Amino acid sequence: MNLLVRLAAGALGFWAATSLISGITVNGGAPTYLWVAALFGLINGFIGSLVKLLTLPAILLSLGLFAFVINAAMLMLTARWSDRLDVNNFWSALAASLIISIVTTVVSRSFKSPRN
Repeated sequence: MNLLVRLAAGALGFWAATSLISGITVNGGAPTYLWVAALFGLINGFIGSLVKLLTLPAILLSLGLFAFVINAAMLMLTARWSDRLDVNNFWSALAASLIISIVTTVVSRSFKSPRN
């Protein structure tokens, strides 16, 4: 269940990013958003985690803001590996990564069960 909620939250985050940012587009309907969210999750989970570990000093010095730069780079890498996602430039990817992070955090936390 948690994985499905996170996948749906990622797809919703991509939808919000494509609606608000003109430099990012997803070519297709709802299944395409789910596919791009799954691919972004895999890339960010494996490669992004390794990059964040290697750049930990920069993340600590920037108080965590450099993690958004890494997420934008992973978003651009996802666009390079997928023919369904188009990202025009780095600034569009940075803005989209902020929106995707906010939306996925809000949706994931709203579906989290309260602890007793």
